[in-house]
Amino acid sequence: MTVTQKIAISHSGRLLQGKIAFVTGAGSGIGRASAMAMARQGAHVIITDVDAEKAAKVAGDLIREGHSATSQMLDVTDDDALGSAIDGTVKSLGRLNVLHSHAGYQTEGSLEDVSLEGMDLSWKLNVRSHFMASRAVVGHMKSQGGGSVIITSSNSGVQYDREMIAYATTKHAVVAMTRQMAADYARYNVRFNALCPGFIDTPFNAGFEKQMGGRGELENYISRNIPMGRWGTADEIANSVLFLASDMSSFMTGHALVVDGGESI
Repeated sequence: MTVTQKIAISHSGRLLQGKIAFVTGAGSGIGRASAMAMARQGAHVIITDVDAEKAAKVAGDLIREGHSATSQMLDVTDDDALGSAIDGTVKSLGRLNVLHSHAGYQTEGSLEDVSLEGMDLSWKLNVRSHFMASRAVVGHMKSQGGGSVIITSSNSGVQYDREMIAYATTKHAVVAMTRQMAADYARYNVRFNALCPGFIDTPFNAGFEKQMGGRGELENYISRNIPMGRWGTADEIANSVLFLASDMSSFMTGHALVVDGGESI
């Protein structure tokens, strides 16, 4: 069965039926859950990750479930590769309705601890890659009459985390950038929203775990400081992605959607 034939399969009542969605950092964690949720709601999803095997496994799992997905290796710090992947999607499939620019990086440490290399890589992955992905997709979305761009920030983008200067700085920056793009492109019906998860139990928390002194201390922090007293799940964040990707949020742009069990209250 070709990709076009898969896209044409009719499943009435699904939120993203017939849409094309492109996800970066989709090989694991929140990115994987986002891609799977959108595919299960009728989208054809292009699953990208710097780890080609992980991306292929996610796509294979979805295809075995009867959903529509393809995968490719993508290093989002490679500007040309990122632009080519998005342009190639539009060329082969005719449109791109949803971009979830998710790939990111976490390094722990205060001003005196974070290396210049760590700060530069944080900026490159947590801000520049989202800028380049948005730049590559916005012209296509303008031409087709609209689209939804979802950029993963963090609740660290709306509060401050002790001894996490590189992470908090870049996550605040991407919220500001998302709001600026939303203001500039709202008249084209291209919506930009930031997704701001709190503590979700994925391997991405390694930096926080190290900074807090181990898994046990991180667990203690969560039980004491998150009003709901628990981790969030990747599937709970994926539900928010579905909202931002679909027409349920058609009048929402420039928003930082915080999903953190109340931590940032």
